Formats: sequence, structure tokens, C-alpha cells
Amino acid sequence: MFLEPFMQRALLGALILTPLCALLGVYVTARRMAFFSDTVAHASLAGVALSFLVGLSSPTPGMLVVSLIVAGIIIWLRERSNLSNDTIMALLLTGSVALGTALLSRLHGYRAELHRTLFGDIIAVENTELWLALALLVGVVILSNWALSPLSLISVNEDLAHVSGIPVRWFNYGFVLILTLTVTITIRLVGILLVGALLVIPPATARQLSTNLRQEIWLAVTCGAVSGVGGVLLSHRLDIPCGPAIVLLAIVQFAVALGWSQIRRTRRPKLANA
Repeated sequence: MFLEPFMQRALLGALILTPLCALLGVYVTARRMAFFSDTVAHASLAGVALSFLVGLSSPTPGMLVVSLIVAGIIIWLRERSNLSNDTIMALLLTGSVALGTALLSRLHGYRAELHRTLFGDIIAVENTELWLALALLVGVVILSNWALSPLSLISVNEDLAHVSGIPVRWFNYGFVLILTLTVTITIRLVGILLVGALLVIPPATARQLSTNLRQEIWLAVTCGAVSGVGGVLLSHRLDIPCGPAIVLLAIVQFAVALGWSQIRRTRRPKLANA
């Protein structure tokens, strides 16, 4: 099983992308940006269609371009309109899905690509995407360690971070760029419909068990890696889609962590009374 090239790429992709999503997810959930990641992910559907319309053999370039454009439009509208964040993202999410679906319906022979984009296809992950994902992971780890305090303050209170002299705007632009690239690449692993789960569930699991931010980050990365690699192996063993297997395993981890945290909370009053 492990000697097959596609299985090696699948395991390597899971081992890189799930910890990357979990690490970014700590800040995504703290900043309430889960809907932003879903919007960017759904926008990539139009990128898939555009890639094949211009004759590209891989949909990744079109996905990256369209996702970055949509992310830029979100930021532009947030700064220059009186629309709420939810309204902006709902507008762009539904519009990009409608455009992508309409374009794909006109392309004969690409219906299977729509299924891969929605639900993921780990076998389709290319070496170029793995190298880009690895570069992102290394970069995010270095930046997170170097700028942990500014990122934490921005996540808690942007106004206070600005008053403290932190270049909040540039941090936000950089974070959005990295998040958009990560979401677009991870779509190849679990698909548009499930990519948001990798950004939310591991950090939510870690939050049940951690007592500080550093501990939450390490636990989230560990939970992400376990669900990613375990999901790929479970998918191969049970002959089920890889994306759902990864997400279901992550949900099992969350349920166990939630149960353990509830047990700890009920035991604390008893120990205090004793």
C-alpha cells in the first residue's frame, strides 16, 4: 500500500495540509473568519471552469487566481462600503458558485472535475502543489512563532493592536493571502464542501484541552495531522472518499475532547469541596 506513488502523495499531502489548516484555523476561529474561508473556497469553482476554458491541463492556477481576486474584492468592499461582512461574503459566495456551475455545465467532459472540486480527490494532488503546501507550512510556522504576540493581539482586539503600533492592515493582508493559498490547495484534498472543517474542527478540539495559546496551537496541529493521515488510511482501508473520512475522524476527536473536558469540569467542584 505505502509503495504506491499515489498513496505516498496522498499521505504526504495530508501530513502537510491538515496541520497547516489547523495552525491557521487557530487564528481563523479566533477572528471569526470561517465564513471568509468558505467564500474563498467556493470561489475556486469558477477558477476550475476558467482553467479549462483557456485550455489549462490543471485547474490549480485558475483556482488560485480567482480565489485571490475574490479575497481582494472582499477586503475592498469591507473598506469602501457600508455592507456587513456576512452580506459581502454571501454575495460573493453565491455569485461565484453560480458562475462556476454555469461555466462547467457548458464544458463537455468535465463533469467529473466538478465532483472532484466539491468533494476532493487526494490522488489528483500534484508534486507542484505539495511543494507549495510545504513552503506555506514552513512559512506559516516561522511567521507564527516570530509574530505570535502581534497575531494574538490582533485576533483579540484590532483597535488595541493598532494603538500599540502594530501594522494591523499589513498583517491582515498577509494573513488573507496565506489563508487563500492554503484553502485553494487544500480543496484538492477534501473538496470545497469540507475544507472549512479542517480550519475549524482541530482548533475547536484543541480549545477543549488547552490552557494557553501555545498549547492550543500544538494540540490543533497534532489533531489535524492525526485526522489527516488517519483519514487517508481509513479511506483506503474502507474504500470511502478521503475527504469525508478525514473530517469524520476530526469530529470523533472533537467529541472525545469535548467529553473529556466535561468530565474535568464536573470533577473540579468535587475536588475543591474535598
